[in-house]
Amino acid sequence: MVRRLLSNDLPKSPWLSAALLLIVVVLAFAPFLFPGVKAMSVAAKILIFILLVASYDLLLGYTGIVSFAHTMFFGIGAYGVAIASIKLGESWVAVVVGLGAALMLSALLSLSIGLFSLRVRAIFFAMITLAVASAFQTLASQLSELTGGEDGLTFKNPTWLSPSFEPFEAEVFGLLIDGKALSYWLIYLVVAVMFLLLLRIVNSPFGRVLQAIRENDFRAEALGYRTVAYRTLSNLLSALFASIAGALLAIWLRYVGPDTTLSFEIMLDVLLIVVIGGMGTIYGALIGSVLFVLAQNYLQDLLSIASHSFAHTPVLADLVNPDRWLLWLGLLFVLSVYYFPSGVVGRLRQAHTMARKNP
Repeated sequence: MVRRLLSNDLPKSPWLSAALLLIVVVLAFAPFLFPGVKAMSVAAKILIFILLVASYDLLLGYTGIVSFAHTMFFGIGAYGVAIASIKLGESWVAVVVGLGAALMLSALLSLSIGLFSLRVRAIFFAMITLAVASAFQTLASQLSELTGGEDGLTFKNPTWLSPSFEPFEAEVFGLLIDGKALSYWLIYLVVAVMFLLLLRIVNSPFGRVLQAIRENDFRAEALGYRTVAYRTLSNLLSALFASIAGALLAIWLRYVGPDTTLSFEIMLDVLLIVVIGGMGTIYGALIGSVLFVLAQNYLQDLLSIASHSFAHTPVLADLVNPDRWLLWLGLLFVLSVYYFPSGVVGRLRQAHTMARKNP
């Protein structure tokens, strides 16, 4: 049953299996385990990044395409839900209409980019997508009447997802369930389904062709596969999944703006997470997102504790200053790439394979 659910793509490492199971269980019960506002927001961000990074891994890890326009589709999904909710009011109809319109726009843009740009190679395609993403971000900032400009848009969710909605008068296992908790579990459910669907895609005959194109596109074309068509379809699917992730972020924040969805910093974060987790694994999106988002949100707090501990040691106190958290985050990334060149997932699988060969 588990093998079929995971599309026969098992973790292939007991340590990886344990880590994945722990993450899935902890994220499922996060509202009960970590009832604080920040903790739940971090858990929701992890879930959204899992879907966003997994969708990008389909493009980069399985097809070998470097694109800088991924956050553009992420933003389209978020803006679609926000604009529809403002125009149509707080209802499920608005969410569905907004998401549907966002998916159609993402499909059109991804097809256009794919058909006109994927014939060029490597860095040239990356530069084209960077230009398109920058132009879209500028456009979103300037169309203030529609997008709210730099200030963004604030909107209301359907009643069941509103923080003021409380279906139960009493607490359930110490948690007062409200619309925010229901929003979290909605995100969890959607991400779980989309993640399993991505696993199914990469382990299908279509996914095998994508991997063949990644390894040697000339050989794949010689075998009779239309590589441009497969690249374009991969770009389309990746864009659609990214748009769904953007819609989930909008539902969680009830706000959308250029900095929250379209910024180049988010694109860099996605690239870092793919590398840390392991390209071409899908599971790497889960592991990498957890490690990166936790470090991004709690590293500064840990440095603050360390700074107080070494307050009387001048050099150490200066090194662990909380204001230098980005330096330590960069150092952690360098160390992870050095010791895990194939990502955490790849390294764990390699270690298990070596252990089986040399018992």
